[in-house]
Amino acid sequence: MESVVLYPIPARGHLISAVELAKLILTQNPSLIINIVLTNPPIKLGPTAPFVAAVSSAIPSIKFHHLPTVPIDPDSYPSHRAILFDHYRLVNPHFRQVLRSLSGDFTLRCLVIDFFCFPALHIASELNIPTYYFFTSGASCLALFLHLPTIYENTTQSFKDLENTFVDLSFMPPVPLSHMPESTLVRGTPECLHIINCAVHLKKSAGIIVNTFESLEPKAVKALSNGNCILDHRIPPVYCIGPLTITTNQSTRDSTTMECLTWLDMQPSRSVVFVCFGSMGLLSKQQLRELGLGLERSYYRFLWVVRNPPSDTQSKDPIAQPDPDLNLLLPDGFLDRTRDRGLVVKSWAPQVAVLSHDSVGGFVTHCGWNSVLESICAVVPMIGWPLYAEQKINKVLLMKELEVALPMNESDGGGSVSSAEVEKRVRELMDESEKRKSLRKRVMEKRDEAMAALSHQNGSSRVALAKLVESWYNI
Repeated sequence: MESVVLYPIPARGHLISAVELAKLILTQNPSLIINIVLTNPPIKLGPTAPFVAAVSSAIPSIKFHHLPTVPIDPDSYPSHRAILFDHYRLVNPHFRQVLRSLSGDFTLRCLVIDFFCFPALHIASELNIPTYYFFTSGASCLALFLHLPTIYENTTQSFKDLENTFVDLSFMPPVPLSHMPESTLVRGTPECLHIINCAVHLKKSAGIIVNTFESLEPKAVKALSNGNCILDHRIPPVYCIGPLTITTNQSTRDSTTMECLTWLDMQPSRSVVFVCFGSMGLLSKQQLRELGLGLERSYYRFLWVVRNPPSDTQSKDPIAQPDPDLNLLLPDGFLDRTRDRGLVVKSWAPQVAVLSHDSVGGFVTHCGWNSVLESICAVVPMIGWPLYAEQKINKVLLMKELEVALPMNESDGGGSVSSAEVEKRVRELMDESEKRKSLRKRVMEKRDEAMAALSHQNGSSRVALAKLVESWYNI
């Protein structure tokens, strides 16, 4: 039998995207077996067992393999990111063993690895298995990351100190170097060097799979196809196969799902702003209070997912945390005063179902790429409030290139947002104004383009998927 092996990092957004990619591949070649290899990093990225069990039960063609834990001394690393990144180097012997075992059971057509898993490249090369990257963000971010080693070589200061220095490339709006992912901000750190190495190794693959569609980011897609985003112009084939639509059940928390959807059923069309910062986005207690006051003073309906503020325990496992005590975290009397027009849920909400509901008219988001695509597919304009990873880059793209989002601006250099700013932006997004109409029109145009890319036989994403699968048999 033939198989494709996927090697994602076990963070929820990456794992869910990998499963959706596996399901998409199976639509093109149903006879394949998709083997997904998961590590057990010392820095926990959230519980995955229920999700894995649900997928395994529903789709027998997708099989999961768990690598053993490798011993790591946390005190010998400068940060939790450095621990996480080195984990993928240390686990390589176990990964080699699994690949060899799978090679004995299947004809392995290719290995598809996450951006952060570049140490696996030489293992696959040893075993003569073609390796592709799955880049879970967009084409613009991919093009910028390919250019990242050049930026690093041509600077001597840390990116965090270059707030007024912009990356000005032809395929996307200018981005301050201080907006680069936090792992890259301090020059020469282990985590910074790991990201640079990740970017260098992108070029060494047989191809790069991207969760986007051509008409969403045409400038970046063109720059990738002709190699103009790097000096030597040598980029492997890029396959834009998105948007991957989340159809797998992400949780068994049915009571929360019913609570959210029942409440939304009682609200007028496009009257609710949805506030959610993804599975790993955390706000301080003071920031939660400012956000609450801003929502209250906007006088608009809202559905708000509240999670506990960061703590030492959560830095080790940012998802596995107790449900928040809303009375302690939110402004005094907030829940009573907003009872008639707001719903606050603890820790989690069924995001795809919420965004798809007719009552939702706006989305305050951390600009995670999965959330961006889900919002576009649901025709919901956004307010961009980035927190980590590449989200500040995504925010620039959403505002200045795609024009589907408003900014949530910080009130100081520390990253905090005032209640006045929250109130202003929510009103700007939700008021029946020309700005709102323009945003919604742009989102609707992009949704229609996404559907065309996916649904038509000659749609760009359908064609890219066919070329991707075909490439496995021509290497």
